[in-house]
Amino acid sequence: MPSTLFLILRRMRAPLIFLIVSYAVSILGMTLIPGVDANGRPAPPMDFFHAFYFISYTATTIGFGEIPTAFSDAQRAWTLFAIYLTVIVWLYSIGAIFALLQDPALQRAIRGNRFAAQVKHLRQPFYLITGCGETGALLMHALDSRNQQAVVLDIDPERIAELELGQYHLDIPALTADARYPENLVAAGLHHPLCAGVITLTNDDQVNLSVAVTTKLLRPDLPILCRADSLDTAANMASFGIEEVVNAFEVFGEHLAVAINNPGHHLLYQWLTGVPGERLAMPMEPPRGKWIVCGYGRFGKAVSRHLDKEGNELVVVDEHPAAGHAHSVIGLGTEAHTLLEAGIEQAVGIVAGTNDDINNLSIAMTARQLKPELFTVLRQNRHANAALFQRFDANATMQSSSIVAHEFLSLLTTPLLSRFFNLALQQGDAWADVTLSRIAAVVGDTVPEVWDLELSQAKTPAVWQALRDRATVRLGDLMRTPSNRHEVLAGIPLLLKRGRDEVLVPDNDTPLQDGDRLLFCGEAQARRQQLLGLHDYNMLNYLLTGNEAPGGLIWRRLAGTGKS
Repeated sequence: MPSTLFLILRRMRAPLIFLIVSYAVSILGMTLIPGVDANGRPAPPMDFFHAFYFISYTATTIGFGEIPTAFSDAQRAWTLFAIYLTVIVWLYSIGAIFALLQDPALQRAIRGNRFAAQVKHLRQPFYLITGCGETGALLMHALDSRNQQAVVLDIDPERIAELELGQYHLDIPALTADARYPENLVAAGLHHPLCAGVITLTNDDQVNLSVAVTTKLLRPDLPILCRADSLDTAANMASFGIEEVVNAFEVFGEHLAVAINNPGHHLLYQWLTGVPGERLAMPMEPPRGKWIVCGYGRFGKAVSRHLDKEGNELVVVDEHPAAGHAHSVIGLGTEAHTLLEAGIEQAVGIVAGTNDDINNLSIAMTARQLKPELFTVLRQNRHANAALFQRFDANATMQSSSIVAHEFLSLLTTPLLSRFFNLALQQGDAWADVTLSRIAAVVGDTVPEVWDLELSQAKTPAVWQALRDRATVRLGDLMRTPSNRHEVLAGIPLLLKRGRDEVLVPDNDTPLQDGDRLLFCGEAQARRQQLLGLHDYNMLNYLLTGNEAPGGLIWRRLAGTGKS
């Protein structure tokens, strides 16, 4: 970022020169022109001090007294010249100052330097986020609720202004800048030692790709989470070794296919990725058969591809002929005759997937009038239209910003959850039904809290010390209630990862080891209670043995010496 002082001095160079010259000329004249004494006799000119003093307050106030004695006519004539000269120069200088304050270049420099200073003085880990549109806003609110710091870059000044006016607990440094340029990423803290990762989620695939490549080259150690709206961009990112790439259209298509083939697994996904405290989702069971897909863009192609994999018959409705698709109807889908031509009477489901929300609602309403029992999938492009889509109450609604935000939040807060879903899909639907029953028995009818932990000295000091002391700590010990070790916390262990070994829903008798990573779900209170045993050695000792033991390391050693 350019120096603000340098820009000010460069722009104010001419006014400052004129001010200095006008003062110098005025002062010099006063030191050369003879004066008069009290009796009217000629007297020496002013000295430099009195001349400077006189010109200084005359030029700024035009209110003066003739000092130290009354002026001669020559001095008064020169004073008139000095007044008009300095006033004109001051008016010019003040005008230049106002113009400078309104100069966009100076304002950008001031904001940029203030932003760089904010980032430099951050004292907690933060994520560098590029893009703060609907997806970014959703993600930042979620991170802010978890007291996770973020730094934001966006090319749209209106979005930055909305961010600055948003209600956040943390002060989020934000700057209007193009994330494609490496210097802007560096200014945003790419090289900062506390930068925990980079999240790029603009609506431009090329910008996201540029940010990902820049980060991979400058900071290859940093985790990178990328949004991609096309398969080609996702493949390009993967070629650079970027593993966490989220394509909202593909994600939704995969979930729709899973809901058709394995409804239990899809319900398990909805329960574990929902907002904690809300009511549990009901099962969504899309039927097999003939589907009509209106809009054959990126979303329509992704949904069609996954529906086709499950053996469904597809008819595409689009304003332009669907290349490479045998069954297609030219049209928008908002008219009844177009849907009748597509065979809606024999269809079991319809996808309204254009890039216009009003058209999608119109398609869905027309289809529901023609066949009320039709399974309806709606694409919502703008979050501002949420009230309209809630009113229509489709069987499934796809909002890309919400999907990307939830996927990123899951990767950031519970990285083991995605691995759990991948392993769970390898199990039968009966396994998913049993897991759902166990979750419902623990949390009732509300979405559970999901958390993971790593057994290490930094994150679980009590467990780490116990394992170092060669104590046996079993998984079930972490599920005991601190107030009564014979009661079980309202939670379920979902996954144990030990090196390359992974165990789904591990048994409570499983012995734990240093470095183990665990995934849990349950009530939020269970998570807070579990933390007591993870950090407090005295509490962990009670959970393991039922005995109250001295809490400090010195007292434990003294107690052990006494027993021997």
